[in-house]
Amino acid sequence: MLSYPINTRLDAKTIAIILRHAQPKILFIDHEFAPLTQEVLHLLPFDDPIPKPLIIFINDMDSTTKHSPGELEYEGLIRTGDPSPSMSTSTFCVRNEHDPISLNYTSGTTADPKGVVVSHRGAYLSALSTIMDWEMGISPVYLWTLPMFHANGWSHTWSVAARGGTNVCLRHVTAPEIYKNISSHGVTHMSCVPTVLRFLIEGQQSDRSHSSRPVHILTGGSSPPTALLKKVEQLGFRIMHGYGLTETSGPVLFCEWQDEWNRLPEHRQMQLKARQGIRNITLADVDVKNTTTQESVPRDGKTTGEILIKGNSVMKGYLKNPKATSEAFKDGWFNTGDIGVIHPDGHLEIKDRSKDIIISGGENISSIEVEKVLYENQKVVEAAVVAMPHPLWGETPCAFIVLKVVETRQGPREEEFVTSERDLIAYCRDSMPHFMCPRKVVFLQELPKNSNGKILKSKLRDIAKAFVVDEDGVGSKKVQRRGVDHVSSRL
Repeated sequence: MLSYPINTRLDAKTIAIILRHAQPKILFIDHEFAPLTQEVLHLLPFDDPIPKPLIIFINDMDSTTKHSPGELEYEGLIRTGDPSPSMSTSTFCVRNEHDPISLNYTSGTTADPKGVVVSHRGAYLSALSTIMDWEMGISPVYLWTLPMFHANGWSHTWSVAARGGTNVCLRHVTAPEIYKNISSHGVTHMSCVPTVLRFLIEGQQSDRSHSSRPVHILTGGSSPPTALLKKVEQLGFRIMHGYGLTETSGPVLFCEWQDEWNRLPEHRQMQLKARQGIRNITLADVDVKNTTTQESVPRDGKTTGEILIKGNSVMKGYLKNPKATSEAFKDGWFNTGDIGVIHPDGHLEIKDRSKDIIISGGENISSIEVEKVLYENQKVVEAAVVAMPHPLWGETPCAFIVLKVVETRQGPREEEFVTSERDLIAYCRDSMPHFMCPRKVVFLQELPKNSNGKILKSKLRDIAKAFVVDEDGVGSKKVQRRGVDHVSSRL
């Protein structure tokens, strides 16, 4: 018996590709996604020898969803089912800990999604490490602001159960819903991407609960700006930063708080907290290696290399894709494609994805480092930096910015009216080496994201390719567009 959660934010075509690849026997469908399911099924050529999967709908008590002949309803099926021990034993018995337990599909931003095969041992070790490294106590109350299709909810589906916890589920992740459920259920833990941290800050004062105990947040993805961490913690949350991938069954690095950090200035504390951390207790090894020599980089917090991971929580491989599996591993190490450094205290910090490094005049520029500076500006809500062409240096940074919305007598408006492209470029030049500073700033209402909430830098790179910087120019006046009439504020 193998389960695999499907990203409900995907379009019908992509879901059909996933189902055709995995060939499921049963589909459990929430009633909310009944129309999407019908659209998906129409795209599937379920002819012999591939049979059509059995459809089982899960309804809310007040749902009025009507099912087609041959479709089943979950609660009704449970009431009429056979609970005999012999059936359970024969169906769900695990004979080998290395057998697969789950199939998770990558986001597929550059190609069709790949099916990541997770073993029972990998899931067990991932859940165990979360319990220990996150210090999840007995009977936690866990709020599901993280989708369960994200690497099985970072394995929290198992870790919360192992601690006898309570799961509080949300249909829609908004600041009012988060704060309401924290107050109503006494939430102790939640996990989320940095985007949700912004929801917490931007929520109205009247929405915010005033719990007497802190809510522990495990966040991952790109490093949260230190200013963001500070604001969220001031609201009564305690944040731990982690790092993992679909291929690692969830987090494999945790940035656990160290007592000696308490004596440091607050800004420095937030900088340390934003790092990805050290390997979890169940992981065999993690290293940062030079991509050319495959030698470990010095622990100086400066020398970059690719992050490599080894251990039983790493996937068994990509389903039906031996070529991609072979390319992902080298000498037993899983190649993450993430570029990072190791600090003297052993903590890892991601500097960029390998494909997001900007090479300007032979100098490597980390887009994440430029984004961190932009996030320090109080008027910036979101920032993404990509390469744009430069006639002399080859590439130079281009920043895409979402500005804070402020209330005025005329109604809400963006800070764009009081923050210019030139102002932000000057702000960066006061805070970092000039060659790292953006030569172009584009203001958007929102950044393009995939179904997992990750910023689609590939789309931004396509836009930035149309910009050209005059050789001697710095700033907006010397930036020209090649064959572009305008840049849409909503992608």
